[in-house]
Amino acid sequence: MTEQVSTGAAQGEQNPQFSLQRIYVKDLSFEAPKSPEIFRQEWAPSVALDLNTRQKPLEGDFHEVVLTLSVTVKTGEEVAFIAEVQQAGIFLIKGLDAASMSHTLGAFCPNILFPYARETLDSLVVRGSFPALMLSPVNFDALYAQELARMQQSGEAQA
Repeated sequence: MTEQVSTGAAQGEQNPQFSLQRIYVKDLSFEAPKSPEIFRQEWAPSVALDLNTRQKPLEGDFHEVVLTLSVTVKTGEEVAFIAEVQQAGIFLIKGLDAASMSHTLGAFCPNILFPYARETLDSLVVRGSFPALMLSPVNFDALYAQELARMQQSGEAQA
């Protein structure tokens, strides 16, 4: 029994490991270009949300994942406000194969970051004296699957 354990360790087998190390705001921006005039108009907002993720390896088995939420809200043709938050996290991830690592960085980690980004964005908008912005949940697994399908169709290599 002891021989099998040490043989497995010698072959580099290890159990997958995932640990959240830190969550932080990397960048934050808010602009209300038509204030104070915009507050005197009838409030009929249209919301455009742009969502993006990126990741980069850090030293060892640490990875930074950044979720960017950019929101432009218009009332009629006037831009009421533009808000953006880059919510980031440092994750310790090891023992995963390439496909599992890609899924973890592309879907699982952004899913963890989203509630923090949504709350930060909502707080920022309220501080700008606008009604609360309650973003709906996002299915990062579905977005990840769509991106993989798009990459396969265009012949891009998986990063």
